[in-house]
Amino acid sequence: MGADDKSASTFKYNEKPFYTTSNGCPINNPEAFQRVGQNGPLLLQDFHLIDLLAHFDRERIPERVVHAKGAGAYGEFEVTHDISDITSVDMLNGVGKKTPCVVRFSTVGGEKGSADTARDPRGFAIKFYTEEGNWDWVYNNTPIFFIRDPTLFPLFIHTQKRNPQTNLKDATMFWDYLSTHQEAVHQLMHLFSDRGTPYSYRHMNGYSGHTHKFVKADGSFVYIQIHLKTDQGNKTFTNEEAGKMASENPDWNTQDLFEAIQNGDHPSWTVYVQVLTQEQAEKFRWNIFDLTKVWPQKDVPLRPFGKMTLNKNVENYFAEIEQVAFSPSHLVPGVEPSADPVLQSRLFSYPDTHRHRLGTNYQQIPVNAPLKAFNPYQRDGAMAVNGNYGANPNYPSSYRSLSYKPYKTVNDHEKWAGAAVSFLSEVTPDDYVQAKGLWDVLGRTPGQQDNFVTNVSVHLCSAKEDTRKRTYEMFTKVDPGLGARIHDATEKNAQPPAQSRL
Repeated sequence: MGADDKSASTFKYNEKPFYTTSNGCPINNPEAFQRVGQNGPLLLQDFHLIDLLAHFDRERIPERVVHAKGAGAYGEFEVTHDISDITSVDMLNGVGKKTPCVVRFSTVGGEKGSADTARDPRGFAIKFYTEEGNWDWVYNNTPIFFIRDPTLFPLFIHTQKRNPQTNLKDATMFWDYLSTHQEAVHQLMHLFSDRGTPYSYRHMNGYSGHTHKFVKADGSFVYIQIHLKTDQGNKTFTNEEAGKMASENPDWNTQDLFEAIQNGDHPSWTVYVQVLTQEQAEKFRWNIFDLTKVWPQKDVPLRPFGKMTLNKNVENYFAEIEQVAFSPSHLVPGVEPSADPVLQSRLFSYPDTHRHRLGTNYQQIPVNAPLKAFNPYQRDGAMAVNGNYGANPNYPSSYRSLSYKPYKTVNDHEKWAGAAVSFLSEVTPDDYVQAKGLWDVLGRTPGQQDNFVTNVSVHLCSAKEDTRKRTYEMFTKVDPGLGARIHDATEKNAQPPAQSRL
């Protein structure tokens, strides 16, 4: 493509390109259609009409199972206080450093067309586009949640949805579950106070809820929880006000956020961190991995470190908000998950639902794409639109060395919780013992060893020379005679491999 060529996604609203079909063919009149005569049947050759209808039939994607109704905007995060003593996160390295982000607020239980002001927790999800990858904060507007056991999440959510027989919201389902799982009572206190119906997305706080770990370059870490406190002040509806607004304007929070930013009234939040050392965490009054508990601020004070401001509305809701995909497993160096079991289950569940809803290459969608990424072992699949890594090998090739950024981990402090280790098994002499045993077994049947040598050599002879040598060394470790025989048979038929960039 030339420098002046543009895809449909790059045209600006105020530009006036010629209207075309989806494959770029100019159309004289996009509202016209082809038929036989003035009153005859339509023609299958009318690609524009057929393509228009077929695409229309497929415009909708599955809504989110939870957090289906939401709104969002772009903004930036600015570091206001130095916290390099507790983390090596590059985004937080230096007072004044700014990082772009996208935020999506949502209700949790309602469907896509439900009211913004329903009594429900609110999602508060942020994607930071950092130099070391996208970092997602998948938070809520309450510091705790209904569950602390991961198996309960789908079961609990079922009770917040519709009765499978009547297809109606069901108060008995709702309270039957909660009255038999009373660890949820703390969250219920939040939900059924006026905090359960925020006046707007701009007037509510955000909380990590889960415990994470901030990690330093030397591998040491602390346990942390993050709070975002609205600079607009907390403001809520009463039950009557929320119900009235749900009737008059079910999209009130969506409208309020968009219009505030459009009018230059950019909402902001001051960001704090609570910190516990491993020793403090082990002796703490509350289990720090229990999502139904807070860390009382009188015991664990808030420490400010940043400000987030939303200053730009999206251009297209579907492309940028409906398709934005957050996950607590989208992390960067300097922050890690804790042993919180609900958090651990979300590390899997969130990307899994994105792969279902948006496709296996969901991180290639522009709003989800990191500033830079290079993972050529992930290839193909529907909508692989980033060039698919070209001729780069899709396996650990000895002909295309990759660069790695090392970092240290120190697990000694987390032995009380169970340390996670990064493990890769090493090849030892034991790995060749059973292979030697099979070689000896083949020798008991006439011709089997000969066939093995032939089968290997006729395949191996097309490989590059250094690869052949490594293979001879491998079989020599099984049996010196085997290695020598494969060497001789292979080199007799060796041929230049097909040209590639491997």
